[in-house]
This record gives sequence, structure tokens and C-alpha cells, in this order.
Amino acid sequence: MSSVLTVPVGLGSRAYDVLVGDGALDAAANRLPGLFPRKRAILVTDSHVAPLHLDRIIALLAGAGLACDPIVMEPGERTKSFAGLEQLVDALLDRNIERSEAVIALGGGVIGDLTGFAAAVTKRGVDFIQIPTTLLAQVDSSVGGKTGINTRQGKNFAGAFHQPRLVIADTGLLSTLPDRERRAGYAELVKAALIGDAAMFERLDAAGAGVLQGAPLARAIADAVAFKARIVAEDELEHGNRALLNLGHTFAHAFEAEAPKDAIRHGEAVTAGIALAFRYSVARGECPAGDAERVEAHLRAVGLPWNAASLAHQDWDAARLVARMRDDKKNQAGEITLILARGIGKAWIDPRIDATHLVAFLETSLS
Repeated sequence: MSSVLTVPVGLGSRAYDVLVGDGALDAAANRLPGLFPRKRAILVTDSHVAPLHLDRIIALLAGAGLACDPIVMEPGERTKSFAGLEQLVDALLDRNIERSEAVIALGGGVIGDLTGFAAAVTKRGVDFIQIPTTLLAQVDSSVGGKTGINTRQGKNFAGAFHQPRLVIADTGLLSTLPDRERRAGYAELVKAALIGDAAMFERLDAAGAGVLQGAPLARAIADAVAFKARIVAEDELEHGNRALLNLGHTFAHAFEAEAPKDAIRHGEAVTAGIALAFRYSVARGECPAGDAERVEAHLRAVGLPWNAASLAHQDWDAARLVARMRDDKKNQAGEITLILARGIGKAWIDPRIDATHLVAFLETSLS
């Protein structure tokens, strides 16, 4: 029996599958030739991922009768920029890419977001395939079609909704991840449970740190992807409930913007943000204090930040954080939108946050 799980993302004519598990790459091999009519596969990766995984992907493609034409970008968030987008689009056009061809994104969230955006705008749209190599990307950014780059105003302020044709989340690729990166990726996994699946949280909480290994991890990834797929199918363009997937992210993006470069990981900022969202919900009388305490205890057990003070960088200013939160993409009519919780698995969207009250809450929480 195959250990690879197939999670469908139901979007009508643009539906696609997410293959999850150790061996997902081999399971996908027979699907690839039809996506590359010119018998060549343009692949985008970065100089960190290439030495780890590129040879294996080249061999996989060769076995499917496809020649690999790699484009190797510089690693890191600086590549997820207008300059990086221009470089990648030029590289695709230099290779005379046709609209009938797909592009492969091999890497973490930076490469996936950048490649997806480049695919969306090159010749008004070519297909792309996601092969995420980090837990964070396998659980979150590779699924749902949100692509983009960062601008000087903030993260992902330029982009497009452009769905992939296939996502191959091979958990074997995660063996090269440092422990810190693996734990940071778990943020997006537990987030799904906290938004709308209390039973999933119970399973994760029971497994503790052991959920980050082997078959339990593949099952948890598939559960989180299935949850996200349902949300995306209902609200592809984030006009409604898809915003729930941003639980913790408004706080997180403010932390990331205020912290020195590379001081904290995105997933670390997200778990601190999730904990704050629960605590703020408690402060407003909308969430049982015991649920916030359970969330904090679980994050702590897995080795993740459970509040702002547990982040690697701790020099925070409440007013500056809230100013950053005012620039969030979810905001409307100048009001701050936050994803809050009425309990574990009971997230909701509040589009009119009282900024003064939020500053006061953060001043207390950061001290």
C-alpha cells in the first residue's frame, strides 16, 4: 500500500492534486510528461537548495523522458523582489518559454512565491508545479495559488492569485532541514487545527514533538493541506473566510518587519502571533483563558515561541508594531483586521480592531 496521500484542491477546471508523503516524487513521475510538451522542464531553484536536491529532480525528470533546464537564483528574501522577478522573467523569456509549458519551483516559500508570480505574468500566464522543500512551504505557501514578492512597503504587497497544476510535497525532502526550520514550519500546520479543527489539535497535542517525524508528520501535513484546500475552494481570492488562514500573521508580519534581518523565522513569528491572538481574544472576553494556556503550552512543548518575549529578538515597541499592522493587506477602510479565536478550532475575523486598545494590550504583553 502506497504511503503517498493525495489531497485534491477543488477549483473546477483549475483543480489540482497535492501529493504528500515519502515517495511523492516517484508517485508523480507518470504525471509529468503531459505538462512538458517540448520534452524539457524549466526548473527554478536557489543556490542553497540546488546542491541538496537538484540532482535527484534531474534524474526523476530524465526517467520521465524530460530534459531539465535549471535556473538557479540567490537564496533568501532579497530575491523575492522586483529585481528578482525581473531576473527570473528574463531568464524564462531567454529560454523561449511557450504558454503550453510549465515551470517547476523547487525550494521553500521564497522560490515558490517568486516562481508562481513569474509564471503568472510571463506571456500572460504559464503553468507551474510546486516541489516544496521546507515544511513551511509544504503545509502552506505551495497550496492555494497566492504568489508574490515583497516591496519596500511590506511582505507580498505585489503578486497574483495563480494556482499550480500540481504540488509534490515529498516529506523525504525534509531530511535536510535543520531542526529550527522544521519546527518553524510546524507553525502553519498547527495553525490549521487552531482555526477550525479542534480534533486535529487534540491529535497534534497528544503527539507533541513526535509529530515532526515520519508517518505522523505526513498525516499531519495532509490534514493541514486538506483543511486549507477546503478554505481555498470556498474563497479562492480571499474575499471572505480564506482570511482565516492568516491567524497570527498580522502580528507575525509586524514582528518580521521590526526585527533585524534573519533574527527570527517566519514560522516563529507566526506562533508568537497565534499565541497573542488567543491572549488578545481572552483579554476581550471572547475566549476561555484555558484554551490560550493550552495553545501556549503546546507551542512550548514543540520548541516554538509562545509569546513575544520568547522570540529570539525581544526589543519590541507596541506602538510601532501596531503601526506595522495598519499596513496589513487584509485591512479595509483604514481599520485593522485581526483573526481572533473564540476557542481552539473557533477562529473568526474581526475587521474593526480598536488600535488604542491593541496598543495597550501589547504594552502589557511585551513587558
